[in-house]
Amino acid sequence: MTEVYRLWVYLSASPLLWLTATLLAYALGQAVHRWCGGHPLANPVAIAIALLVAVLSVSGTDYPTYFDGAQFVHFLLGPATVALAVPLFRHLGRVRRALVPIAAALLAGSLTAIVSAVLTARLLGAAPETMASLAPKSVTTPIAMALADSIGGLASLAAVLVIATGILGAMFGAPLVALFRIRDRRATGLAVGTAAHGIGTARMFQLDEVSGTFAAIAMSLNGLVTAVLVPLIVTLLL
Repeated sequence: MTEVYRLWVYLSASPLLWLTATLLAYALGQAVHRWCGGHPLANPVAIAIALLVAVLSVSGTDYPTYFDGAQFVHFLLGPATVALAVPLFRHLGRVRRALVPIAAALLAGSLTAIVSAVLTARLLGAAPETMASLAPKSVTTPIAMALADSIGGLASLAAVLVIATGILGAMFGAPLVALFRIRDRRATGLAVGTAAHGIGTARMFQLDEVSGTFAAIAMSLNGLVTAVLVPLIVTLLL
């Protein structure tokens, strides 16, 4: 037992431990996802998060120590986001022909995401800072944290809510769209990308490239629209 403890102390001091743990957790999540036949409820991100939380809790590892290793994966988010331009270029003709519907859907989706979250929280008696943290839940984490902090919310809470929103959107977004008999892949991508940002967009690319392309457009533009709308709407509703 002493030797095992010494080995753990040695490994835990290396950032590579938590980089490896992150990659292994996601690989296991992907394996479970494939084993379940690609079922949306077996979301690899949710599985990876659950595994990492369990390991960090059992080992007593704090977040800064974990992030020393995980930051290498975090760095790759930038190149991965830029790479979304490739499918966008491939389907540029489709995007141009649908500019007006895209704009209308984006505005409607952004307004719905903000207003529904804030009003529901208000009806349930949530504190103002909680409502302010909820308002930008459908955009990417850096934008949501900055917005929440600027309107009196908690950046850390906003980050958790963004991740939860993305996972739930990836799980239930496409099935809900299908439930309403919407078959257009562009509409499915726009809906999920607007509501569930990067995690939802990744799920759309798993389904097909057209849905993923329109989800990427929605994810990108929704950040801009939400940044403009959130301060205005929160001022009116809080």
